[in-house]
Amino acid sequence: MGEIGVTFLTEGGQRAEDILAQLIAFVGAATKTLDLAVYDAHLEGGGGDQLIAALNQAEGRGVTVRAVYNDVARKDPPIPPPPSGPSLLQQLANAVPAKAISGIPDLMHHKYVIRDRADVWTGSTNWSTDSWTKMENVILTIPSPDLAAAYTQDFEQLWGKQHVEHTGTFDDSPSPDVTYDNVKAPTRALFSPGRGKTMSQLVATRLGQARHRIRICSPVITSSPILGTLAEVLDDKRCDTLVTVDGPQMEQALSQWRQDGRVSWKGPLFDKVRSSGVLAEKHSTPWGPATVHDFMHAKVVVCDDWVLTGSYNCSHSGEFNAENLLEIRSQAFADRCAAFCEEVHQRYRSAR
Repeated sequence: MGEIGVTFLTEGGQRAEDILAQLIAFVGAATKTLDLAVYDAHLEGGGGDQLIAALNQAEGRGVTVRAVYNDVARKDPPIPPPPSGPSLLQQLANAVPAKAISGIPDLMHHKYVIRDRADVWTGSTNWSTDSWTKMENVILTIPSPDLAAAYTQDFEQLWGKQHVEHTGTFDDSPSPDVTYDNVKAPTRALFSPGRGKTMSQLVATRLGQARHRIRICSPVITSSPILGTLAEVLDDKRCDTLVTVDGPQMEQALSQWRQDGRVSWKGPLFDKVRSSGVLAEKHSTPWGPATVHDFMHAKVVVCDDWVLTGSYNCSHSGEFNAENLLEIRSQAFADRCAAFCEEVHQRYRSAR
């Protein structure tokens, strides 16, 4: 049985070097293979060099290392690096066999590592100093050959196609070899865009089924099934609910809806969430290439004893990006994730 490991990150709550050490320890334990899918990687203070050195050392031990990463060069003009330093994506491409994944107009948004086809590192956390020190995020490590097989299938699709479209096009069953707190925790993975609509509908279904608690941390909530179901649950006062989003990112979505008459109907649904009294919004720095990136970036949904987490925002665009979503059933794990969501909610509710 493989025990779920989880690390919750908060703004100012941990040091970048400690998260880097955790990542290096994970890749450093590889004996056969390492497959990496990376959206963003910018590390200060030589952190990128340390990570590349760990990958080089793995190759020196005979480990087969491959990487896919989001093709930032497809933008015209290219997006300049953020203040946390130059991108190590190019270093990665120069160090190991790697392929840039063009997802026009969608993103290769994964942040996962598959080690020895037996262990998975995933979650919401990009490999950047800002992500590790200034944002709320989640890192999951799961020893499970069964789950690793699903991630490997997704990786092979990205590696072979070299674009986002028509990847994640398969169904995964709950892994029987995953535990949390020494109790079985059935876990399965879903991948978009192939199962993007299924992912958003799954979250909406779990929200609609919840009778005791709902806890949500997501930068935005723009998926129609999720937003509509959440508004209905709140209108019915069906169960105890707390929701935390990133304020500027959600405001940008609201502005886009107002400008696009086809989706202006979404605005009143979010207004219902906002007026319900259950919403907290982090007043982060609005995104810019030269600004600090301090968003509320965690993606966790707790519905009673179900947890849905990964790289997937509760967003419409996330249905079309290359994303991954874990569905985990475990009361103990749901309790721990709910406690994290409650702490984040209290922090930004108090900041209003």
